[in-house]
Amino acid sequence: MAKGVKVAVVSTVFAVMVGGAGYGAYNFVSALNDDGSGGVGDAKRSGPPTADEVKETSKDFFAAWEKGSAASAAALTNNNAAAETLLAAYGTEAHIGDVRITPGRATGATVPYSVKATVSYDGKSKSLAYSSKLTVVRGVTTGKALVDWQPSVVYPKLRRDDRLVTGESANPAIEAVDRGGKVLTKEKYPSLGPVLDALREKYGDKAGGTPGIELAIKHPDQSPDTSLLTLAEGRAGKLQTTISGSAQEAAEKAVKLYGQSSVVAVKPSTGEVLAVANNRTDAFNAAFEGTKAPGSTMKIITAAMLIDNGVTSMNGPAPCPDKAVWQGQTFKNLTGMQPNEGASLANSFMRSCNTAFIKLIDEKPLTDESLTREAQNRFGIGEDWKTGIVSFDGKVPAVTGPDRAANAIGQGQVQMNPLNMASVTATAITGTFHQPYVVSPQLDDREVATAKGLPYSTASQLKQMMKLTATQGTAVKAMSGLGGDIGAKTGSAEVDGQQVSNSWFTGFRNDMAAAAMTEEGGHGGDAAGPIVAAVLRAAG
Repeated sequence: MAKGVKVAVVSTVFAVMVGGAGYGAYNFVSALNDDGSGGVGDAKRSGPPTADEVKETSKDFFAAWEKGSAASAAALTNNNAAAETLLAAYGTEAHIGDVRITPGRATGATVPYSVKATVSYDGKSKSLAYSSKLTVVRGVTTGKALVDWQPSVVYPKLRRDDRLVTGESANPAIEAVDRGGKVLTKEKYPSLGPVLDALREKYGDKAGGTPGIELAIKHPDQSPDTSLLTLAEGRAGKLQTTISGSAQEAAEKAVKLYGQSSVVAVKPSTGEVLAVANNRTDAFNAAFEGTKAPGSTMKIITAAMLIDNGVTSMNGPAPCPDKAVWQGQTFKNLTGMQPNEGASLANSFMRSCNTAFIKLIDEKPLTDESLTREAQNRFGIGEDWKTGIVSFDGKVPAVTGPDRAANAIGQGQVQMNPLNMASVTATAITGTFHQPYVVSPQLDDREVATAKGLPYSTASQLKQMMKLTATQGTAVKAMSGLGGDIGAKTGSAEVDGQQVSNSWFTGFRNDMAAAAMTEEGGHGGDAAGPIVAAVLRAAG
């Protein structure tokens, strides 16, 4: 459900905001009244709640919730105000009644339970069933056993400041179809869920459908609503997308190889997005909206800068020493890489030699702005992309000092996501920048971003270096077995606080370019590489 949901008029005291700060943590309000009564009870107890306390507290909480007594149930939590607001709104805004809760067997202080209820609105009713859990903790000031308040106690997908609302949807449902006319559903393509929600949010009123009645989660950051239950079907409008069902299916399976991973595939000749998939613990579309350092996949743009500015060429010199110093900071290569003072740019590129690129960025006529101009003017990075849904179009800032060198190898202040890097690869091998999109710009007459692209000679050299990387360099293992016109670039990016590097990989096969990032796995060829290769197999 989108913005503008029509709901019954209720007292403002029952607004459905999951209010309060620090759920699950002790706060000042709870310190004054963390047992819900504010009175002086028996002698204060300490230590974890006993099994009997867990059982009795959860039992009383469930009983009050079932009766619709928000105040009584909230008094049994460690955050009265936030709990009462959401529990009251459960009935008044979400229109959920006839609640029956069945507790499961407790594990320590945690009690699982199932909820069966009825959602009723405007003469329409439907059953609702789900499972969740709560934890009983010791009240800080009174020592009483209390439910540790979290929004997920009411519904497992609720997060802080989310709202549960039942009403007529402002945007009709859509029937999104792939490039072959087949319907794209969340059930068949689970990681497409956030994308389909975003498409409905933006194009629901343009696709010719009529609204239905739904129970949905409204999010505080204005991201698309999450539909939970449909009470009355509207008429879905048909929305044509650029997605390829076969590529999307491959992407869905591929991202499951590693946690916190994302992949995007595009058609280089047009910019059409063929697949987008995420394997995450949240609904964030990191494939389109992520902002991570891309590691050595950035060397595609850096190599283009070196060639375009006459610093070197594919077969020109790019020495690879064991270390390089730039303005007081020392840069090294991956462990085990043999130095090669006579290396060409192609050799240093396919081996992903950091020091070769660091040493060359000091050459004239390069300046602090050279990499930024190359990224923007040639590859369209940072040029306000309008893909059809929310997306981040990359960032390559002009910087001085050590970060100028770090930027050249995809660290420092450079930020990218798989969408950006798939587009970079598409531009590198065709010489033409086609801004990626998932819905045709003709549908809403939006103006897409433009860039002048690359000279033929530069694109030809970049494509050849990526081919060498896929057949003789760091991408050999991942791209093994793929026939046709192929090429790739590996990358890894160190992130503060992570024990292993983020893994990046971008490649092409025939008229498909794909890029992936995963926060697991380290080197690009080992983790992100297999994800991209699996998607490229769908290129035929």
